[in-house]
Amino acid sequence: MSEGRGTTRPFELVGAPWIDGERFADAMNARGLPGVRFRAAIFEPTFHKHARTSCGGCQIHVTDRAAFRPYRTGVELIDEFHAEAPSTPLWRDPPYEYEHTRPPIDILYGSDRLRHAIDASAGAAAVMADWARDEDAFRATRRPYLLY
Repeated sequence: MSEGRGTTRPFELVGAPWIDGERFADAMNARGLPGVRFRAAIFEPTFHKHARTSCGGCQIHVTDRAAFRPYRTGVELIDEFHAEAPSTPLWRDPPYEYEHTRPPIDILYGSDRLRHAIDASAGAAAVMADWARDEDAFRATRRPYLLY
């Protein structure tokens, strides 16, 4: 997948050579994510992944900053990429920067839960199922350290 690096809209354009942009944008809009809409796009990165290759995908338009959930949106995008082409590998192999054994997505996500859920076609909801519990635990841990 390309996250739009190598274009004038990095992290706003997402896609891949094997994606039909219209279908992908429609599927993302059907997910009903808060504060965001997706517009079909075709782009060609000038460098980085898929340089000089046409990529279908979408442009992300934040419509309500207060309602927008970027982390959830990212997980939903990854889930949709998998749904569009389940046999296409999504994950980059190590090494990644300083890490030589763990897959880069596990480092970026913080665990292997995202990768395992997507690979098992469990869907974005399965990935997000523990988020509220984890957020509550974090709030409890940080409470004694808040000064104000």
